Amino acid sequence: MRARVPRIRHRRRWIVGGGVALVTTLAVAAGVALHHPAPVGYYVSARAQDRFLRAYERAMADLPQPDRTLDVRTSYGVVRVYHFAGADSSPAAPLLLLPGRAAPSPVWADNLPLLLRTRSVYTVDLLGEPGMSVQQRPIGSARDHAQWLHELMRGLPDERLHLLGLSIGGWTAMNLVAHRPEKVASVVLLDPVLVFTDLSPAAIVRSIPASVRWFPRSWRDDFASWTANGAPVEDVPVAEMIEAGMQSYVLKLSAPERLTDEQLAGVRVPVLTLLASRSRMHDTAAGAAHARRVLPHAAVKVYPEASHAINGEHPEQIAADVAAHLAPLP
Repeated sequence: MRARVPRIRHRRRWIVGGGVALVTTLAVAAGVALHHPAPVGYYVSARAQDRFLRAYERAMADLPQPDRTLDVRTSYGVVRVYHFAGADSSPAAPLLLLPGRAAPSPVWADNLPLLLRTRSVYTVDLLGEPGMSVQQRPIGSARDHAQWLHELMRGLPDERLHLLGLSIGGWTAMNLVAHRPEKVASVVLLDPVLVFTDLSPAAIVRSIPASVRWFPRSWRDDFASWTANGAPVEDVPVAEMIEAGMQSYVLKLSAPERLTDEQLAGVRVPVLTLLASRSRMHDTAAGAAHARRVLPHAAVKVYPEASHAINGEHPEQIAADVAAHLAPLP
C-alpha cells in the first residue's frame, strides 16, 4: 500500500476532482472555436507533457497499489486501466470507475479502499483527456464515446462490469448503456451532469473564463471552488495534476448532449442515482423528479448536505450505498 496523506488533503483533492469536470466539459467548445489543427487531443509541448506526468505520478501515490496496469487498444486509441483486487476473492463482476473531465484515476484515492471491501475495481483514464490514455482517432459523436468504452470493456477479461460514474463520468456511463449496453451489469451515478437535467446557467457562465488554457490559474481554482460551494482547492497533488493537464492538453472531443427521455426509458440495467442537494451544476430537485419519472424502477437518493463534490464529502456513505446496490447483483 502506498503512503497516504492526511484526511483534510484528501477532502480538498476530491473537491478539485469533482468540480473541474465541468470546466473541461465546456472547454471543448472553446477548443473547437480556436481551430486547433489536430483531429485528436494532444499536449502542447513535450515540456508541458513532462510537467503533467510528474504531477500525475505524485497524485498516483495516494492510491492503493494496483495489482495490474493495462493498456487496452481500441479503434479510437489506447486506454489506460488500473485494476485493484478486492478484499474478497469472489468472482463477482468488478466495478469500473469513470471520472469527471480532466480528472484521471488519482481522483478516486479516497473511494478505492472503501469500494474494494465490496468488489474488485478498475479505474480508467478517459480517452481524449489528459492522462495515460492516448487518443488516435476523432471522437465526434455520442456513439463514438460509447464505442470506445464498449471496446475497452470488451478487451477486459470480465464477462460483465458495474459502472460508477462521477459528474461527466455519469453521462459517459449512461451514454454507453443507451448505445452499447452488452457488457454493463448495472450503473451507479454520482451527481451526473446532462443525464436528467440541463446544466445550470450559472455553471455555464462561470466556466467560460476558466476554460481558456492561458488564463490565470486562479480563475480555474475559483470555478472549482465554486462548484464545491466555496471549499478550498489549492495545494494538493491532484489539484496540481488537473491544473497541469488543463494547461498542457488540448481536448478534441464532441461536447456531450443531454440524454433523451427515450434513451433513458430504454435502459434495462439496474441504476442507482446519488444526487447532491446543494449541487450548483443543475437543479437537483428537478433532476431527481425526472430520474424517478423516466426510470421508475431505479433507485434515486439525494444527499441533503452534499455539493457537486459529493464523492469527496461522503465517501463512506457512497460506499455503503454502492454495497447495498450491488449486494443482490452478480
